[in-house]
Amino acid sequence: MKINLLGSGGSIGTQTADVCRLRGIEIHSAALKSNYKKLAEQAREFKIKRVCIFDEKYYKPLKQELSGTDTEILTGIDGLCELAADKEADITVNSVVGMVGLKPTLAALENGMNVALANKETLVAGGDIVMKLAAQKGITILPIDSEHSAIFQCLMGVRGDCDKQLKGIILTASGGPFFGKSYSELEDVTLEQALCHPNWSMGKKITVDSATLMNKGLELMEACHLFNVKPSQVEIVVHRQSVIHSAVVLSDNAVIAQLGVPDMTIPIQLALTYPQRMPSLSGELSLTDYGTLTFAKPDYETFICLSAAVKAAETGGTAGSIVNGANERAVELFLDGKIGFNDIGRGVSGALENITVKKADSLEAVLSADAEARAYIDSRFC
Repeated sequence: MKINLLGSGGSIGTQTADVCRLRGIEIHSAALKSNYKKLAEQAREFKIKRVCIFDEKYYKPLKQELSGTDTEILTGIDGLCELAADKEADITVNSVVGMVGLKPTLAALENGMNVALANKETLVAGGDIVMKLAAQKGITILPIDSEHSAIFQCLMGVRGDCDKQLKGIILTASGGPFFGKSYSELEDVTLEQALCHPNWSMGKKITVDSATLMNKGLELMEACHLFNVKPSQVEIVVHRQSVIHSAVVLSDNAVIAQLGVPDMTIPIQLALTYPQRMPSLSGELSLTDYGTLTFAKPDYETFICLSAAVKAAETGGTAGSIVNGANERAVELFLDGKIGFNDIGRGVSGALENITVKKADSLEAVLSADAEARAYIDSRFC
């Protein structure tokens, strides 16, 4: 088996490489934003045929690192899309962060490539056009996010028409580092505090999203597109232990859940080996070691990013692109120390309130809404 691995140096990308080592899967092509040394290291280890360094200023140093090899080097969004659509591989794993992941997903689908998706923005902003294209091409998008993989795994055991039997989804959330805090208590939290996730080791952007609970709002929108449900059919439940990764409610009110230790190995490997299950690098779950599993409702008044995301899901159209673009830009500013933690939620909510929602029926409409949302954040805080 061969894969195209977009975002090969991030948390998901490096864990995907671990799975490839274990299972003897060939990485045909790989892409990174700027860490050319990491990309060169991967290219040499896995004998990767093609690589893309997204930031073009690192082309020359990457070329020097790869001197003496036959590895082809591409750059920029065009290179990213070309690798995504490369049919020398069997599947494209998209684990890049941000809206930059949308075009490569569309390129892969357009060329008939199977896609394993860890890029949230693809569906949050472009879900309407992405799912329509996937249906036209007869392609099932395999989710890598632990929650969506859990839902997918639960539905693997359902015989017959899943759409008719799926009554609802229980989407679990860790609650992040600030569970139980009030809105006023979050006013002065630091970046270091926001990056201290209780259960998961992730990149900075997604870790901040988990702290604001924006991540769970984005996942709700993803779930609606992936599993053809309405926002009202998705219940978000705070589950601090992150043992139940999500569950489905069937038409007879039976609930099926997928459990495991907080580890991304299983969803990554399943996306690559589906429908087969094989021994993995994940540890075994011992329920008695945990002893107690707890569940609570999210605090929508404190975590206003989540409230805005739910509203966007209910609104539809380009609302998803608006809240996502606003959040991406606001998180960038927070990571740079230019705005406070609660400013992220204020900015996302303000963008949704002030920008006109339109139909998300084209890539141009989606990207336009994204640009408008980012401009709104800059006008408000910069």
